[in-house]
Amino acid sequence: MLGMGLSNFIAGQEWIFIIIIAVVFIFGAKKIPELAKTFGKAKGEFEKGKIEGEKELKDLKDKETKSD
Repeated sequence: MLGMGLSNFIAGQEWIFIIIIAVVFIFGAKKIPELAKTFGKAKGEFEKGKIEGEKELKDLKDKETKSD
């Protein structure tokens, strides 16, 4: 019984709450909105880059098709 770890007693949903509490303790409650805003901007930039890359790939394929 002593060999059982803490992870055997904690289900998936409880891990989310533990992580949220740890983040609040590490960064502080005032810093979390700023971190979320930064994460949102980074995600937006990633999506823009993804769309541009797909567009360039499509243009390149169209150019190859026309030259054949």
